Amino acid sequence: MSIVIVGGNERMENDYRKICRKHQLKAKVFTKVKGSIRDQIGEPELIVIFTDTVAHKMSMVAKKEAKHKDIPVTYVHSSSATALEQALAVY
Repeated sequence: MSIVIVGGNERMENDYRKICRKHQLKAKVFTKVKGSIRDQIGEPELIVIFTDTVAHKMSMVAKKEAKHKDIPVTYVHSSSATALEQALAVY
C-alpha cells in the first residue's frame, strides 16, 4: 500500500517515511516543488496534505489529481510526526 505526502518540513522527510513504514505503507514525500508532481504522484491509496507548510500550487495539483483519479485526501493542519501518526491511525 502506498501514500503520497505533500508539504511538510524538508528535514522531517526521513521521519515521515519511517512512520509510514511502521504502518506498512510506502511513501512518496514532496516537501518542495521539484518539477511536475502531477506526473510523479502515481496511483496511491491516500494523499496526505500538510496544510500549514505546503505551497499553494502543490496543494492545488495534488487535490486536482486526487479528484481526477478518485484518491482519498487527508488534510493535516500540522506537519509534525505525531500529526502524521494520528492521520494514519484513522486511515
